[in-house]
Amino acid sequence: MDCRFETAETRRNKCAACYRQFNKVEHLVDHMKISYHSAHEPTCGVCRKHCRSFESLREHLIGPLPKQECREIFANRGCKFCLKVLDSPNSRRIHQQKCQLNGLNGICGRFSNLGIRDNLTIGGGRGPQVVALACKMVGGGSDGSLDLCARVCLIDENENIIFHSYVTPPIPVTNYRYETTGIRHEYLRDAMPLKLVQRKIQEFLCNGEPMWTIRSRGGKARILVGHGLDHDLASLQIEYPTPKIRYDIQTGIQDPYDDCVAAMRLYMRMRTQIHKIEDYPLASDPQNRNNFASWRQSELERMSPEQMLDISRSDYYCWCMDP
Repeated sequence: MDCRFETAETRRNKCAACYRQFNKVEHLVDHMKISYHSAHEPTCGVCRKHCRSFESLREHLIGPLPKQECREIFANRGCKFCLKVLDSPNSRRIHQQKCQLNGLNGICGRFSNLGIRDNLTIGGGRGPQVVALACKMVGGGSDGSLDLCARVCLIDENENIIFHSYVTPPIPVTNYRYETTGIRHEYLRDAMPLKLVQRKIQEFLCNGEPMWTIRSRGGKARILVGHGLDHDLASLQIEYPTPKIRYDIQTGIQDPYDDCVAAMRLYMRMRTQIHKIEDYPLASDPQNRNNFASWRQSELERMSPEQMLDISRSDYYCWCMDP
């Protein structure tokens, strides 16, 4: 609906987040109960509309049927990578040079013959609190189809290598998959045994905290970033709590350092989003469970759309809340 023809009544029944229009205020209240709108949703930098995902935000800005004003401004000042709208075309140009996930090509050549690096520290709050992990698999079994971890890499937030080692698989290797792994037979001759790698990484991730006490917020356990981490952790025979895992990319010879860097850059982009700081940001927090309780229906119907949005909370954990 064109805002020039909106009445006070239609504005009263319009969601302040997604701008959906309702016929009655009670329908708007029902919508707010199940939408979980919050400051952590991707938001259009032009009209401030909240979108459920970055994909829906991209559709809003440059999809087949975008909002015309938003499309024109975004085309002039918007970053095609993170969808942020900048102050000017020049600001956009400078921002995009830093925003794109570049600089990975050629890294594998420098690290393909890297030996053991072990800078793991445990306990006492020492070392990085966010790390990225990646493994490279060779083949085992009669047909070489069984994935075996033969190389592992851990980096910190600044892309420094914390731990790197070739790994001795628990069974014989029948296919080194050199075209994608860059691993040869001689690289595994003096490699670290899988059990030792497993113990070192497990202890480093838990950082002195018992596994059963690890939670999404607080504690000493480290946040683990990576692509396909379920597969990598299984190959290392490591168990790690899901609340501490984030983000679950290349051609030619694949390097675990490349994978770590790509995953860390994506994670850091999401973690450094600037959102409103709230003491209790999740709808599941006990302090928020009655925000839209049925016994508050009359009170909620007297609120403005902006007031309802102010008490609405997210149903997912935004990575900007990570320490």
